[in-house]
Order: sequence, then structure tokens, then C-alpha cells
Amino acid sequence: MALHVPKAPGFAQMLKGGAKHFLGLEEAVYINIQACKELKLFVTNDAATILREPEVQHPAANMIVMASHVQEQEVGDGANFVLVFAGALLELAKELLRIGLSLSEILPDLACVSIFPDSGNFNVDNIRACKILGSGIYSSSVLHGMVFKKETEGDVTSVKDAKIAVYSCPFDGLITETKGTVLIKTAEDLMNFGKGEENLTDAQVKAMAATGADVIVTGGKVADMALRYANKYNIMLVRLNSKWALRRLCKTVGATALPRLTPPVLEEMGNCDSVCLSEGGDTQVAVFKHEKEDGAISTTVLRGSVDNLMDDIERAVDDGVNTFKVLTRVTHLVPGGGATEIELAKQITSYGEICPRLEQYAIKKFAEENSAVKANDVVSKLYAVHQEGNTNVGLDMEAEVLAVKDMLEADILDFYLGKYWAIKSATNAAVTVLRVDQIIMAKPAGGPTPPSGKKDRDDDQMTERLFLNDRERYPTSASGFHMCMHG
Repeated sequence: MALHVPKAPGFAQMLKGGAKHFLGLEEAVYINIQACKELKLFVTNDAATILREPEVQHPAANMIVMASHVQEQEVGDGANFVLVFAGALLELAKELLRIGLSLSEILPDLACVSIFPDSGNFNVDNIRACKILGSGIYSSSVLHGMVFKKETEGDVTSVKDAKIAVYSCPFDGLITETKGTVLIKTAEDLMNFGKGEENLTDAQVKAMAATGADVIVTGGKVADMALRYANKYNIMLVRLNSKWALRRLCKTVGATALPRLTPPVLEEMGNCDSVCLSEGGDTQVAVFKHEKEDGAISTTVLRGSVDNLMDDIERAVDDGVNTFKVLTRVTHLVPGGGATEIELAKQITSYGEICPRLEQYAIKKFAEENSAVKANDVVSKLYAVHQEGNTNVGLDMEAEVLAVKDMLEADILDFYLGKYWAIKSATNAAVTVLRVDQIIMAKPAGGPTPPSGKKDRDDDQMTERLFLNDRERYPTSASGFHMCMHG
């Protein structure tokens, strides 16, 4: 008979066999900080795009990733700033922990002021991008309307002053809702059956043409017989497989997508100055163009010799569009070139000097990272200039020798809302990570054998618990980790 050895009393006794429990600074907090610091390796010109690709398993590091995603969704720029700033805050917090400060002294009540900006009517989805391989960047253009990488289905390739009917169903003959059986005994019956289908399709397309519709856009397949009669009545036919493309086109031309092939009324049809089949390089594109500049949607046609180059240009266009979106919500601007960060650091440091408690060390460390005071002598010079009261002075990157100058006079500005959300998201993420004080590694369930050839592979699956001071448990989060936090 095997001898049963009981587990040690305490929290470990409640865990299943094979589970591991880590507690304290060395085993939990420092490990989480190190995981978040590793994310700095992903900092590029477009950190948001890079971080969307990998699946981050470590829950503490995933908090930083989620903070960068929030920044990208709210502002459209600054995801890399959130990543670097949050990681640096955690690194400085680690220094304070090593000199003896407790977590409750490092986590002061840092309230950023909640704002409710006036929401503008601008939607970034109204600016589309179509990448066409070939030619050069300077051949790119902007048109009012939409461009699709699609060929027309029929013989008609150009229509002026088009009246457009949009259908979300296939362009085919009417299909009955019930199934039936047709008995054909003679060749004459077969001919009459085929002739009846042709007459029905002919009447159906003729009724559409009688309404004045000369362009039909369908969201499904196009039957050969229906295509023949579309050519007969000089109707241009375009097929779009995406329902989102159909919705945007309806918004562009002012049409209503119909679920069945019925003749549209005047209010259901859209209008466009021209619809044509064009060619960019070796790519055929269907262009829905408005001559006036009051259209609901515009498209940026990007040209380039390689796909990677066009991807970079598309991200640059997206950053510009998001900047405009932010300015329609909050029109406040702040000096660029690091002037805003240095001034914030100066004011936060002054505030830390008057705090009587140990929280002053955390406040000063926050100001130290916000100013990047460790970067180089130039930033130190910039910090000294701000101490003299020159709040708009920033770094002059155009000078042969790095120097400082007034950012307002140089028209180097940044939008306020981007700074606000970046600092808020990074700070909240760093504070949340610091609240982790226990790690539980549960033994995974049985499954396929891990691939061989990988050394130092940990077979345990890590889960985390964030506990309140009174060890109050919270429900399981959506990611599968049990999470609670310090008060």
C-alpha cells in the first residue's frame, strides 16, 4: 500500500497536485516587471501593428499590450510611447522596491482628470485606401468615391451620371422557397421549360432597366443567363463579395441594399458622377467617382513598386487621418519636441517635493521617467531651460548639432489628446502590474506531446492571482486567469 503524504497546511493545500505557488517580490513582482520590460524589443515605427500579430501569454505583459491597443483605438497613434513609458515606470518602481519601499507606498492615488471631449462627426472609416502595385509613390492620388480591385462582369465598362442599384443577393433568376419536381417527357417540353426561364429572367432585368438603373452591384454570384440580359439592356454589372464593401458603397452613392432582385424605386437607388473600369499597372479596378468634394467617403489610391513600401505609406496615411480625427474632438495642441514632457516632469517634481510621506519617492521617479532625464546631456540642458520658465522650448532635431528652440515659433506641435491618453494608459497599466503579488502555476491537463527539439521548455502553464490586502477573491477573468488587485 502506497503511503499518502499530506500537503503542508496553508494556501498550497487548496491547490491540485503539481501546482506551484510563488509569493513576494523576488518570486512574483520582479518576474512580472521583467516580462513587461521584454516588450520593449517590439518598439518600432508602428508598434501597434507588431503587437497585433503575436499572442502574448504572460498576463502581466498582456496588460501592457492591451494598454497600447487602447491608445491605438482612442487616438490612432502613440502605441510605442505607451509601451516604452509603462516599461520604464516599472523599471523605476523596481529600484524603489529594492531600496525598501513597499508596494502601497509606490502606488499613490494618481488621478488623471477624466474628460469628455466634444465628439466630432468625422469617422476614420470614411477614408479608404486602395493599394495598387506598380508605378511610384508620386503616382498616388485621392478621389472622392470608392475604388475596388474588381473587374466588371459584363461588356459595359463605363457609365456617366450613373444610377446605381445595390443587391445583397446573387444576380440570378428568382428561386422559389419550396422544392418541386418537373416531369419532362418530350423534347418540346424541355425547350418550353428553358424558354420560360429565359423569359422570366428577361422580364426581371428589363424591369430593373425601366427604372433607370444603369449600374447594378451585387453581393453574390452572377448567373450566365442574367449576365446576358444585363448586356442586352446596357447595364454595367459589378460584383462585390464583401458585405462591408457593399455597406460602404451604399453610403458613398446613397443607395439601399436590397435583399431580393426586385425593381428598385427612386429612393432606393444611388447616384454617382461616373462608374468605370480602370487599369493600374496590371490590376483592373472599378471606380465609383464623385466630381464634387462633398462625398461621404474618399479613397487614397496608393502606388508603389513593392508591397512593403505601400504598407508603410498606408500606415502613414492612417496616422494622419487619426490625427485629424483627434483634432475634430479636441482642438487643443501642445508644444512638441519633448517640451511638454519636460514641463510635466518639472511640475511633477515640484509636487513631489511638497509631499511629506514616502510617496514623494514614487512621484519623483515618475517625473524622472517622464522627462527621460537619463537620456543624454542635451535633454539635461532642455530640463535646465524649462527651470528658467521657458515652457515651450523643445529639442531641435534639424540642427547639425543638437540644440533647443521654441517649439511654438517653429510650428512644431502635438495634439493634447494623444499625450493625455498615452500617459494615462501607460500609468494605469504599470500600476496594475505592480499590484500582482502572487503567481500560481497550475499543471496543464493531458494533451498532445510538445514538439521535440526545444530545450528548457517549461511544461507548466502559468496562471496568476492578484490579491487584495484582505485576500478577497475575484471571479475568473476572460483570459482564464484568476485576478484580484490591491486596494
